[in-house]
Amino acid sequence: MTLVIDRTQLRHPEKAHRPDTPTLRKPDWIRVKAPVSKEYAVTKSIVREHNLKTVCEEAGCPNIGECWTHRHATMMIMGDTCTRACAFCNVKTGLPHALDAEEPVNVAKAVAKLGLKHVVITSVDRDDLADGGADHFAQTINAIRAQSPGTTIEVLTPDFLRKDGALDVVMAARPDVFNHNLETVPRLYLTVRPGARYFASLRLLERAKELVPTGFTKSGLMVGLGETREEIMQVMDDLRAAGVDFLTIGQYLQPTKKHARLERFWSPEEFRGLEAIARAKGFLMVSASPLTRSSYHADADFAQMQANRAAKHRTP
Repeated sequence: MTLVIDRTQLRHPEKAHRPDTPTLRKPDWIRVKAPVSKEYAVTKSIVREHNLKTVCEEAGCPNIGECWTHRHATMMIMGDTCTRACAFCNVKTGLPHALDAEEPVNVAKAVAKLGLKHVVITSVDRDDLADGGADHFAQTINAIRAQSPGTTIEVLTPDFLRKDGALDVVMAARPDVFNHNLETVPRLYLTVRPGARYFASLRLLERAKELVPTGFTKSGLMVGLGETREEIMQVMDDLRAAGVDFLTIGQYLQPTKKHARLERFWSPEEFRGLEAIARAKGFLMVSASPLTRSSYHADADFAQMQANRAAKHRTP
């Protein structure tokens, strides 16, 4: 039996939704159509057939219709229950079940059946495990490589906080992209991401690059939680100092009234401005738009990032 915890008990009251605060109306640029395509149904069928979870469903991603129509599903391993209660996330919190030993092979079978050229593998936080689930990530990477050797693999991992050696295990499996999202600016960590530590996450990204210098590293931010433009630019500088190659920036959408309050919607023009600044700061790849998420267009973005690196190395 899974114990599910009410998130309102784990959140700072000053950031929780207040009944007297009106919910912001979604602007036109953030609206998406309901998924109805045949390919969407095929993707859903393959996911169900192999008893898999996807972050697309569990986190209520607005891009699920578009991505699943192109058979781009982001696999979420190690169950659907997280040991943390981040104020922005719609994944349930509680005591997770034991790991499924068959999951790495089942993920690999689904990747092969979907015909993915690039796959993103993410997970819930598993603070209950001695290695935070690092070996399970490695097993999944290896299983995919055995089934689909031509598929490039991107992992979006937890922070492995206080799990010595965990990152080394993941990086030894040589993912093509190592992704860990900072999510927000340092000032908001205690209310938005209370179980994490900003500088520990930053160091994780830096260490991933040290372990595999030829690999790509990636991180993402949400906007709309009360951060300032200046704070975002400071995070950009911190990420570049850590050698991060790829930055994603997307609009935070409040999943329910119990989650962190949405302070405002950033306009498409503002996102274009953030993208221009990030590119000027030296990121190989930047994706910034209201609907940008970590795995949104990850396949095309990976190909472009490879091309950008090659072009950079050709430059005298």
